[in-house]
Amino acid sequence: MGMESLTIAMISDVFFGNGANERLVSRLHEAKNAGADLVVLPEIACNAWSPSTRTLQDKDAEELGGQRCTMQSKAAKEVGVGLIGAAILQEGTQRYNTCLFWDENGLLLGTYQKHHIPEEEGFWETSHYSQGAEGFPVFAFHGFTIGIQICSDMNRPQGSHILGASGADVIVGPRSTECATYDRWRPVWIANALTTGCFVCSVNRPSPENGVLIGGPSIAISPNGEVLVESCDAITLFRVRQSTIKQYRQEYPGYLPCRSDLYASCWEAVKDKKHEQ
Repeated sequence: MGMESLTIAMISDVFFGNGANERLVSRLHEAKNAGADLVVLPEIACNAWSPSTRTLQDKDAEELGGQRCTMQSKAAKEVGVGLIGAAILQEGTQRYNTCLFWDENGLLLGTYQKHHIPEEEGFWETSHYSQGAEGFPVFAFHGFTIGIQICSDMNRPQGSHILGASGADVIVGPRSTECATYDRWRPVWIANALTTGCFVCSVNRPSPENGVLIGGPSIAISPNGEVLVESCDAITLFRVRQSTIKQYRQEYPGYLPCRSDLYASCWEAVKDKKHEQ
């Protein structure tokens, strides 16, 4: 039987290089001791921010079950907490920026691939991995349904709306963004929460890397659009409640139907027009 509430910890920290495993376990213990049931790490938090340049390095990627995957799985099991981590996964000739959802026993509940890939100064991401191909899965965890969007995915709200329509209660958004752009992201998260009827949260990598001015708060928003917490602390917690989700899905705009059949036909028409051009 699921819980009425779930406490989520956003950890704004990265875990690579010497002592990465020990630091990850320590952070997870901090979060668990503070009451967390589920921990969310930033975008590819167990890698250095390699998209700071266009240079591709084989060591940045691994197959599922590789060193970074194993480190995260073992840490989740050792501490006894759910963990949404990440790796750049190699699948044949393709590489994907991938979130990995581990339960408190270190078992993999599933993966989510980043779909919207930037290519600009400090974020040369198409040079490092391909756009995702696996769609928008949701994951059952302790009676809640969790959806994931990685960074730029949240700035294309169609994916968030699909997750909401698929039954997500919470949408988590690991990211790597600059402080200077934070005000552009904030209203999008609020709108996504309000229009999907989901709790929405996002956690950032903590500080500049290789000349890229990464940084900015973790944030969590209620389904009514209220900002619950906004903090640059290394660990930021918030609680989601089934009763809150139910309430705001009975109110406007939460009760409005998702016209998926209409949207699908309109997107097909857009695709056909592009092919004609």
